Amino acid sequence: MSQLRARIDLDAIAHNTRAVKARLSEGTRLMAVVKADGYNHGAAEVAAVMAENGADAFGVATAAEGSRLRESGVDKPILAWLWSPDDPGDEVTEALASGVELGVPSLVHLRALVAMEIPARICLKLETGMHRSGIDEAAWYEAFSLARDTPFLTVTGIFSHLARADEPDDPANDLQAANFARAIEIGRSLGLELPVNHLCNSPATLSRPDLHHDQVRVGLALYGMNPLPGEYDLRPAMTWAADVVSVKPLAPGDGVSYGHTFTADRQGYTAVLPVGYADGLPRAMQDKLQVTIAGRRYQQIGRVCMDQIVVDLGDNPHAVMPGAEAVLFGPGAMSVDEFADALGTINYEVACLPKGRTRRQYR
Repeated sequence: MSQLRARIDLDAIAHNTRAVKARLSEGTRLMAVVKADGYNHGAAEVAAVMAENGADAFGVATAAEGSRLRESGVDKPILAWLWSPDDPGDEVTEALASGVELGVPSLVHLRALVAMEIPARICLKLETGMHRSGIDEAAWYEAFSLARDTPFLTVTGIFSHLARADEPDDPANDLQAANFARAIEIGRSLGLELPVNHLCNSPATLSRPDLHHDQVRVGLALYGMNPLPGEYDLRPAMTWAADVVSVKPLAPGDGVSYGHTFTADRQGYTAVLPVGYADGLPRAMQDKLQVTIAGRRYQQIGRVCMDQIVVDLGDNPHAVMPGAEAVLFGPGAMSVDEFADALGTINYEVACLPKGRTRRQYR
């Protein structure tokens, strides 16, 4: 067994998929977003479980991610939305050959596909107010018309992204929703069927059923992390854990780790864990991390090193020994949200942290 591991609870993935699916409006499809290797949970492994528990389609960022997901055995629709129009290259052609749909976020991208002259299923990404990527409103008519008139392109629908979905009552959401609805009307008036349109991410899916449309794109919630305050019957799927590799005595006045930023004021013991910033644990977590060993929390002390951290065991009344498991975050320990708050970031980023010598284990 690896000394440093990310345990992925596939039963939690299954539960979360069913829980989200049950909240959807009648007739709304569930696109499960598995970009960034399934939010660092393993795209192929979680996609198989999601497909068995209600996912109707899958979303990824890059064309290469789409091809890999198809190669893993996923036979449901896959949409990839990040690719270069300057030189689409083999990644795009391979994705299209495997039946991956391409998101088209600009008129330049659309013209590149027209120039390629190969069959493609596409979903037009429109700018509705996030101002990140998407076809600007001034180009909607041209894009709709060009896509309609290109016989080897099949337009599956349009999509956009909400900038403030984690603030459900913010008027910006309603403005974007109105723009999106208007875009559907314009596209259909120009002869496009647009059968599958989607606007909602995880927070909007849970809080704005009025915006569900034909499909929703859900990522974070499927991995058991709350995108909004409240209770949504989600179960965290990832536990990041390490083995204690040594236990050492500490005398008053002893300094710990680089720079001796911690100095002991009493007799005690420390535990060393084989995890550091090379494995995704930020140096900024110094003195903010509490690890859980046998159900009890212990404070991390001293600098976070490349490969190791030190934990204060006090006088070690519970006899922690080498080989004991220490949980950095996960159920029964520091939650992903607690970790994120301590680091000053969001739970999305925390899920992506474990890397380096971390090995995934599935159960």
